[in-house]
Amino acid sequence: MAHTISDECINCGACEPVCPVEAISEQGDVRVIDAETCTDCGACVDSCPVDAISA
Repeated sequence: MAHTISDECINCGACEPVCPVEAISEQGDVRVIDAETCTDCGACVDSCPVDAISA
C-alpha cells in the first residue's frame, strides 16, 4: 500500500527529491503521493519535518 500525506503537510518540499520513483508532486498547497507509482520504500517518511507522511 502506498504512503499518504496528511493535512499536516506544510508543503516544504523536503519529501519530493528523496523519492526514488518521483511519486510525489505538488498539488495546490500540499504535496501528494501517486499511489500507482509509489513503491512503499519509506524514504519520504524520514524526510518530513512535520511527520505528515504515513504508510
